Amino acid sequence: MAPKPRQGKSPRGKKKKGKRSEELEPVNMESLGYPEIYPLVLTTRTQEIFSCRIDEDLTDEQPYKLIKKQDILADFQNRAAASDFYPVKKVINEYPGDEILLVYDKDFKFGLNFYIIGTEEGKENFLHPLEGQEDQDEHKDLDHISEEFYVYKPPVSKPWISLGSEKEIEEESVKRSTEQITYMISRQLGDFGAPIKFSDHNASITKDTYIECPSYPDKNFVIKQLEKDVGMQVVPQIKEISTQTRWTYPRNATTQYYPREFLETEKEIFEQSKPLADFLNNISTSVEIALQQNEITNTFIDDWKSLAEEEGTFGDKTDTHLKEYQSFTDLHTLMEKMVTCVSWHPTIYGLIAVSVAVRLTFEERVYFSGKLLLQPSLILFWSFSDPIHPQLMLESPDDIFCFKFCPSNPNIIAGGCINGQIVLWDITAHADRIQHIKTGSSRSKKATLKPMFLLEPDDNKEAMYIRHCAVSSIENGHKKVITDIHWLSDTFEINRMGAVFENRSGICCQLVTCSADCTICFWDIRQQKGTTTIQPTEKKKEESIEIPNDIPSTFLHLDLAWKPLSKLRLSKGETSLDHCPVKLSLGKDYFINKTQDKVLVQNIVVKNEEMNPYQNLESGLANLLRPIEDFCTKFFVGTEEGEVLYSDWKMERDPETGRLMTKKPVSLNTVHDGAIHTVQRSPFYDDIILTVGGWNVAIWKEGVMIGPLLQSSCAPKRYTSGHWSLTRPGVIYIGREDGYIDIWDLLEKTHEPTQSQNICITMITCIRPWAFSAKQQFIAVADFYGTLHILEIPWTLSHPSTNEASSINYYFEREVKHLEYVAQRKKIREQERKEMELEREKKKVKLHQRAKEQVEAELKMDYESYLELEMSVLLSLGLTKVSDNLSFVDLL
Repeated sequence: MAPKPRQGKSPRGKKKKGKRSEELEPVNMESLGYPEIYPLVLTTRTQEIFSCRIDEDLTDEQPYKLIKKQDILADFQNRAAASDFYPVKKVINEYPGDEILLVYDKDFKFGLNFYIIGTEEGKENFLHPLEGQEDQDEHKDLDHISEEFYVYKPPVSKPWISLGSEKEIEEESVKRSTEQITYMISRQLGDFGAPIKFSDHNASITKDTYIECPSYPDKNFVIKQLEKDVGMQVVPQIKEISTQTRWTYPRNATTQYYPREFLETEKEIFEQSKPLADFLNNISTSVEIALQQNEITNTFIDDWKSLAEEEGTFGDKTDTHLKEYQSFTDLHTLMEKMVTCVSWHPTIYGLIAVSVAVRLTFEERVYFSGKLLLQPSLILFWSFSDPIHPQLMLESPDDIFCFKFCPSNPNIIAGGCINGQIVLWDITAHADRIQHIKTGSSRSKKATLKPMFLLEPDDNKEAMYIRHCAVSSIENGHKKVITDIHWLSDTFEINRMGAVFENRSGICCQLVTCSADCTICFWDIRQQKGTTTIQPTEKKKEESIEIPNDIPSTFLHLDLAWKPLSKLRLSKGETSLDHCPVKLSLGKDYFINKTQDKVLVQNIVVKNEEMNPYQNLESGLANLLRPIEDFCTKFFVGTEEGEVLYSDWKMERDPETGRLMTKKPVSLNTVHDGAIHTVQRSPFYDDIILTVGGWNVAIWKEGVMIGPLLQSSCAPKRYTSGHWSLTRPGVIYIGREDGYIDIWDLLEKTHEPTQSQNICITMITCIRPWAFSAKQQFIAVADFYGTLHILEIPWTLSHPSTNEASSINYYFEREVKHLEYVAQRKKIREQERKEMELEREKKKVKLHQRAKEQVEAELKMDYESYLELEMSVLLSLGLTKVSDNLSFVDLL
C-alpha cells in the first residue's frame, strides 16, 4: 500500500522490480499540471558543494542555476544515498542534456525549497518565456508554461469504497411482500401428439366446459392502500339573489297631546272622597322611599358593564404569551459570564441590579486563578433608558452568587461571595445618579413605560465603579459559596441563642445566610458590645493613610473583622453528617412584598445623608429589650440533596456537655430528586411555600407536615428557578434548563403547566417579576450566557379574577383535608395489617396444637399395633399363653 501523500505532492509510484536495490520513482507535479517539475530539499552542505546558496548565489532577481549533469553523478559516487539528489536519481540518469536547471522555490509553491526541471523543453520554456509573459516578473516560478505542453492522462479506475449508499438504495427499492403462486398444468402422456379436431360447441349447455370466475373479497388477507393520486378542482359556488325594498313617499307628521282636566264639580267630589284620601295616605310612604332610592343609586346604569373588567392599554385579554420588552448584556467584559442573581430596586422604577459570575468549574477556576484576579467581580445596575451602559458597578473581592437590598434603606446592599465572605455596599453618595434616571414617564404607578426607541438615554455614559465598604472575616465565616441571603425584619432582632426581642431602632440590622458548607449563619451589622474601639487620633491617622476617599465609613468597624452572631448546623440525627442547606425561607418574606411609604423612605435617605445611623447602634443589649412572645422561630430549608426541612433557629444546651446545639428538624420530606433552587412563601398566603428543585415542583403548607399539597410529575427538563406571581395567587413561573418557562395556573390545571414558552437557548438561572403599575407588569429572566431578558406579562397572567384568592384558598384547604384523609387511611390500613398478622399467628398456633395432638394419637396407634404384633409372635412361638395374653390386654 502506497504511503499517504502530503498536500501539494502526488503520491509516489510503485517500486520497480528486477533490480537488486529497489528505487522509488521520483515525485513530480503531474497532478498539478507540471509533469516536468521534481521538487527536492537541498541542505546547506549540498548548496555549498554546487554553489547554489540561498540569498548569495540564488536571489530574487535570478532564482535558478544550471548544474552540470557530471557533477551530480560524481556526487552520487561520493555520497551515494546520502546525496540530496538521490530521490531524483532516475531523472538525472535519463536526462538527455548536459546541464540541468535547478530553481529556488522561495514561496514553497511545490512544497519544498528547490525543484529541478526534468525535460529540455521545460528548461527552454523557463529560460526563454513567451512574449506575452515577459513582464510578469513576479510569476517566475513556472506560471509561464503554456497549456500546450500539458499531456492528457486518462483517468484510472479505482476500487469502489462503500459509504453506506447501498443501504439507502436498498431501503428505497420496491420488494415483493407476498410470495408468488406457481401453477402447474399437465395432461396424460397418451394425449401428446394425437390429432386434434376443432368444432363449434355451446359452452353453456354441457357441464364442466364453462367456468365463471367472478371476483369476490378474500377474508384471509386485506390489502391496504398506501398511496392514491387524486386530482381535484375547486369551483366557486355562485348564487344570485336580488331584493327590492318598498319605497314610500317620506312625509313629516307631528302630534300634540294635551292634559285632560276635570270639571270644577268633579274636583270638589274627588277632594271630598274618602277612598282617594286613604289611598294617598297609604301610598305616600312607598313613593318617598322610591324617590330616595333614585337619588342614592342610578337606576339607569348598565350593570353588565360594571361587572366587566377594565381593558388594558398594552394588550388584549386573549393574549397569554410573554412579550420581549428589553434585554441587557454586558459587552465590556472579556470572559464569558452568567447571571447568578437578579433584584429590582425597591423604590426606583425601571432600575434593576444583576450579579454576574464567570462560567467555570472548580478545576477551571483553580487553573485560571491568576487571570480571574485581573477581572473584577461586579453587580451591575441596568436602567431601561440605557440598555448598553450600566449605571453603577459594585466591585467585590470575588464572584457574587446572591445579594439583597436592605428593606429599611435601599442604599445598603449585602451580597454573598463564592469564597464564603459577605460584602456590604453603601451607595448613598450615588443615590442622586440613579434617582434621576429617565424612565420614560413619571414615577407614579399609574404611568406606563414607553417603548425603548422613545426613551432618551443619559448623557453621562461613563460607568461608575463603587468599592465595597466592608467584608466579613474569611476565617470565621462560611467555607464555601453562599447560596442564599436575607435581611431580618426591622421589627425584631435575635441574640446568639436565637431568642427574639423587639427592635427599637426601626432599622434592619441583621442578616441570615446559608452556604454549601452545611451551616446557616446569623450576622449583625452593628458594632458588638465590648469590642475595643480605636482612639480618635489613631483612627484619623488610619483613615487619612489607608482608607481611600471613595469608600464610605458606614461599616468601617466590620471590615475584615465581621463574625457571625450564631451558627446553625442541621444534623441528620444518628449519623455525624449534616444537611447541606442551599435555600431558606423565614417566617415572613419581608424583603419581597413589604409595602413602604415613599415619603418615609425618602426621609430615611435624607437622615442617612446627614448622619450615619449605624455607627450609633450597638448590639448586645438584648437584656435591656423586651422579648417578643409567641413569635414563630421556625423556617423552611431546601437542601442540596432535594430535602425540605422545617426547623427552628432557637438554640438549646446539651444536658451532658452544656454546649449550644441546634434543635432537631421538626419534619423532613424528600420530594425533589435534585438540588432545590427556590424556597419562597406566597405573597398572598403566609403559610403557603413553593419549592422548586430537580425535575418537579411542590407546594407546602406550614403546620401540615404530612406531605406537600401539590407535587408535580417529572418535567421533560430539570427545573432551575421559580417565583410566585405578584398579583395572581394561583400563578407560578418556573424556569427550566433548556430555556423554557413553565407557567402554572392552578385555576385551570393542577397536574401540568398551563403553557410553556421558550425564552432563550440555555439554562434559566433566575426569575424575578415586578409590578410597574396596575396595568403593566414585567418579569426579569436571566440565563446562563449572561443575558437579562425583560418580558412583559400579559393581561390574563397579571389581573386576577374576582374570586381567585378565595378559590385558591379553598383548593389548599381541600388538599389539606385530602392529606389528612390519606394519613388516616394509612393508619387504618396499618391497624388492619396488624390485626391480620395477629390472626395469622393465632391460626399458626392452633394448627400447631392440632398437629401435636394428631402426632400423639398416631404414635399411640403405632405403639398398640406393635404390641399386638409382639403378642401374636409370642403366641405363635408358644412362649406365652392365651390367659396371659388376655390379662395383658386387660392391663392395656
